[in-house]
Amino acid sequence: MDDHPLVREWLTNLVNQQPDLEVCGEAENAPEARREIAALQPQVAVVDIALKDSSGIELIKDLKQSCPNVAVLVLSMHEESHYAERALRAGAKGYIMKRETTRKVIGAIRKVLEGKLYISESIAAALAAQFVSGKTLLSGSPVEQLSDRELEVFELLGQGRGTRQIAAALRVSVKTIQAYCARIKEKLNVASATELLREAVRWHESAHKG
Repeated sequence: MDDHPLVREWLTNLVNQQPDLEVCGEAENAPEARREIAALQPQVAVVDIALKDSSGIELIKDLKQSCPNVAVLVLSMHEESHYAERALRAGAKGYIMKRETTRKVIGAIRKVLEGKLYISESIAAALAAQFVSGKTLLSGSPVEQLSDRELEVFELLGQGRGTRQIAAALRVSVKTIQAYCARIKEKLNVASATELLREAVRWHESAHKG
């Protein structure tokens, strides 16, 4: 699922061109995705991290509980070094960047269909090193201290959204978002809302580089 019609059309056409693959449904937001996946029970669900109404990470967590037999592959414009580990912890079986070739995208889908994990060589090496060092991919970055929901709020701040807009998008109260922002400031050791916004914009730009 993806909230961009052109991306969904491209992916649908790409998959349907394969003799052994077929798209059985698509969705542009998380609630629709949950309904479609529950009804259709596909073997693989291709999910983006950035959605209009919610976080792809939260959707992955939900699908792991409600549809455990559906393997989730993340196809995202977000840098894998920022989000791949979180996606895998949430229950995804693979992570691939949108800038990869169509051959690699199809290869990732097939690998997940086989019950295997799909990640890039660089992320695989980083995860292997993690077992040796005991550190996560983002160890050393204060952002790693953020919970998935806090990171979601941080990312939306980086997109230039205000507190009320974020509250509406996540369907929570403004006070809840303010509480998240307070915790984020504490974890990132920033003193003001202006500094928090500056850090959020910097993070957003780094997550979408290239």
